[in-house]
Amino acid sequence: MRRSAAVLFLLAFLLLVFCGLSLVSGPFHVSFRDLAAGGDGAARTVFFGIRLPRLLLAILVGASLSIAGVASQALLGSPLADPFTLGISGGAALGAVVFGLAGFGRFPGGLGAAALLGAATSALVVFAAARRTGRLDTARLLLAGMIANALFSALILLALSAAHGDALRGMVFWMMGSFAAAENQAILFVLPYALAGAAAIAFCARPLDLFLAGEESAASLGVDVEKTKRLVFLGLALSTAAAVAAAGVVGFVGLIIPHAARRLVGSSHRMALPVAALLGATALVAADLAARTILAPSEIPIGALSALVGAPFFLLLLLRQRGVSP
Repeated sequence: MRRSAAVLFLLAFLLLVFCGLSLVSGPFHVSFRDLAAGGDGAARTVFFGIRLPRLLLAILVGASLSIAGVASQALLGSPLADPFTLGISGGAALGAVVFGLAGFGRFPGGLGAAALLGAATSALVVFAAARRTGRLDTARLLLAGMIANALFSALILLALSAAHGDALRGMVFWMMGSFAAAENQAILFVLPYALAGAAAIAFCARPLDLFLAGEESAASLGVDVEKTKRLVFLGLALSTAAAVAAAGVVGFVGLIIPHAARRLVGSSHRMALPVAALLGATALVAADLAARTILAPSEIPIGALSALVGAPFFLLLLLRQRGVSP
């Protein structure tokens, strides 16, 4: 317990450090001292209108994807699962792409609402396909998610192939993941879904611990297995939908961070979930800082940066699962 508390404290401190760096770093110099003294109008606009919303969005997305990643791996019983495995991100991306290419992307919150609608539709379809004789079959859930992802990817490619001009460039950049368009209104729009998803998963922390020994063992210990699976699926669906609606597709976060969290505090979900949330938030704040400063004034899509780090990790994890020593 003492070790877990120390880990939480250190991660919170590390997050604060990167938050401070993120707020003052960039082509336009902003210092906390100047802001405290009143600052000029441009500095306050950059700080409160651009950097602070961007920082809050990175924290929200990193925490949501990491929590959903822990839930996905526990629900599916696979260390290679992540929030995007179940097709929810594909549905969200399709909804946003169709909405954006139809010319409605200029409406405030429009892309986010379309992404949430697409995610909800995908989640319902996958859930219905995975039900078998009144049970939520996790093997069918994984298969249904893979099929949904393949279908949505094909539909997205078809939609993009028919687009052109600024709409096409904007949607391609959005799909690569970015916090550049962060606004307070967009954060407030997706925040309730992210919080509801996290709360649903946290409520199931104890039953998920018992799931590690198998569904039958959990049921023998008094866990309502089907209710827990439905609630966890709902929670990870909400968390994933909120993250994709807010920032596009940011891959590998929900795969890497849960493993790092378990290495730090073990397999107990009551500790792994908050540690994963802090670790994921810190990772995306740091990644966003790198994405907008490495090639400044140009910006690297956050999804591309996370994939550059995550793909080698995924390969290493896959080799270890096969018993291959790289």
